[in-house]
Amino acid sequence: MSHLSIVPNNEFTHILRIQNTNVKGKDKVMFGLTAIKGIGKRFSNLILKLAEIDLDKRAGELKEQDIETINKILANPTEWGVPKWFLNRPSDPREGTSTQLIANQVDTKLREDLERLKKIKNHRGLRHFWGLKVRGQHTNSTGRKGRTLGVQRKK
Repeated sequence: MSHLSIVPNNEFTHILRIQNTNVKGKDKVMFGLTAIKGIGKRFSNLILKLAEIDLDKRAGELKEQDIETINKILANPTEWGVPKWFLNRPSDPREGTSTQLIANQVDTKLREDLERLKKIKNHRGLRHFWGLKVRGQHTNSTGRKGRTLGVQRKK
């Protein structure tokens, strides 16, 4: 019995490379794009609608032209009509611009923000530096991961 497929084998890509991330070709396009850090379901849905790509397609069925369009939208989402409130960094404190951070940019900006908070000796920055809970949680009995605690025995 032969293997049935909708797309000929030579046109299907099992692993795509988009924004320095491997995307599985078997996943539907909307869910395949969520493998890229900084892109969720809603944002990937919006990207595909702007690029006029069918949501029922598999990621491996995308053509080079479709991937280029997706990369252009990811590079400048506001030029393609994405509202500023939809972006994952609506106001950068340093530049004052709205951007969508993708892949390794997310980690870089997070590290820079924490370093800035530590440098100005902000309460949040100090809590990060000390390895304590940052958002007001109780710390009497929880959050002991990585720290040793216990009753010492008499010798």
